[in-house]
Amino acid sequence: MTSRHRVSERLNSLAPRRRTVVKAAAATAGAALIAAPFPAQAAAEAPAFLHGVASGDPLPDGVLLWTRVTPTAEAVPGSGLGPDTEVSWTVASDKAFTNIVAKGSVTATAASDHTVKADVRGLAPATSYWFRFSAGGTDSPAARTRTAPAADAAVTGLRFGVVSCANWEAGYFSSYRHLAARGDLDAWLHLGDYIYEYGTGEYGTRDTVVRQHAPTHEILSLADYRTRHGKYKTDADLQALHAVAPVVAIWDDHEFANDAWSGGAENHTEGAEGTWAARQAAAKQAYFEWMPVRPAIAGTTYRRLRFGKLVDLSLLDLRSFRSQQVSVGNGSVDDPDRTLTGRAQLDWLKAGLKSSDTTWRLVGNSVMISPFAIGSLSADLLKPLAELLGLPKEGLALNTDQWDGYTDDRRELLAHLRSNAIRNTVFLTGDIHMAWANDVPVDAGTYPLSASAATEFVVTSVTSDNLDDLVKVPEGTVSAVAAPIIKLANRHVHWVDTDRHGYGVLDITADRAQMDYYVVSDKTKADATSSWARSYRTKTGTQKVERTYDPV
Repeated sequence: MTSRHRVSERLNSLAPRRRTVVKAAAATAGAALIAAPFPAQAAAEAPAFLHGVASGDPLPDGVLLWTRVTPTAEAVPGSGLGPDTEVSWTVASDKAFTNIVAKGSVTATAASDHTVKADVRGLAPATSYWFRFSAGGTDSPAARTRTAPAADAAVTGLRFGVVSCANWEAGYFSSYRHLAARGDLDAWLHLGDYIYEYGTGEYGTRDTVVRQHAPTHEILSLADYRTRHGKYKTDADLQALHAVAPVVAIWDDHEFANDAWSGGAENHTEGAEGTWAARQAAAKQAYFEWMPVRPAIAGTTYRRLRFGKLVDLSLLDLRSFRSQQVSVGNGSVDDPDRTLTGRAQLDWLKAGLKSSDTTWRLVGNSVMISPFAIGSLSADLLKPLAELLGLPKEGLALNTDQWDGYTDDRRELLAHLRSNAIRNTVFLTGDIHMAWANDVPVDAGTYPLSASAATEFVVTSVTSDNLDDLVKVPEGTVSAVAAPIIKLANRHVHWVDTDRHGYGVLDITADRAQMDYYVVSDKTKADATSSWARSYRTKTGTQKVERTYDPV
């Protein structure tokens, strides 16, 4: 981080400053108090916190705090304008900030787009805290965060929100609002496509731009990526979720460009849109400025977090190191020289899974690992599915952007799980804009006679188009036809919903990991309601998914 840090100090109890500009407002249904966000249009006559506050990557003794300060009216995201501004931060054990446990300060500069992070340590494990930032006499909204359990703690249960694929122009982020209102999350996982790179109207919106993003052109430069991140962070529902629990985030392709790989992307034209190296560097810089993510290895999002003896969470970066996707006449998905993870990351993942002493091993995975054969879909469904998956329109019985396109990496990983008797591995996945509950077979061709090495829960998109949007039919129409065909061709798939938008809630005990799938009523409505759709779980030791008929 480029901001200057002052050493934080532990405090027993200090009286809080009484300069709060934004008062905390009551949330619904027993949720914690969430400070009302500043309106995005507010004039910044004094320093202002227009983009909310956030926390992320919880540790047993700490958490990463984030905000952006707008020091002057012209210092908008991506502008490069505005003076250096001292931003102090305060962490308290109570929402009234009467018992302050840590404080410090950082300097926001134009070099980091006036974003700041504070990696606070010295906190107690498995404890909720409140925090806020201050600059020039203005206090930010207050927010709640939570540390992870101690590494050796016997944890009875954990609960995580799970989301992916939020296209600003396709609708409202009501999924975030409903997760925030729960008030019971230890953390929430964002599995990629937090932002989208396209110009206005260029990415699936059912031909209707619900709300226009900024900038309106496709983002290419550092200023562009900063502006787009800044626009997202003005969303009230997103601010609300960031204000109640820490996020654990990884990127997928749209934080860069569609179908990104190590040397380019489907949605990047070398030369006309600059070099891929420059675009990728700009996208990564903006991401790390604007997200409360603590990279274990510079320039990547692969890292590991632990939650007591119950869970460790391996988080993958499946864009920075991958070989180019196979297309017709362009190599083989089985080529052992092609990689999705890169050698170093795959070795790191295998070693971590083998050495883990927790009950459950979760893998934050941006693209589906379960094999997927399309089956005998009719032409009118195959074409939009191919469009959604980025497949050749003439048809291809797999999605080469997923692990299906890199079968040697998958074979090696699943063989490692089997040969080392590594149990209770659960892949948590986004990207595909559909909800799935899958066994992960060692050999899909002979399943269920062959073994299942792991399980996978895939969450649908927050707003990004799925099949009913592409075909432009009422929700549920496509899934009623496509789901049985997909399941018939993929015996390891227990459930797939091709049509609806929403989020997941993962609840974990020593006995089982259960995903409750929720859907929103209408992504184009700011006040969309939420309802439970289905639940699936995997019991300890089984490596298989089963349906359960009630959410936790």
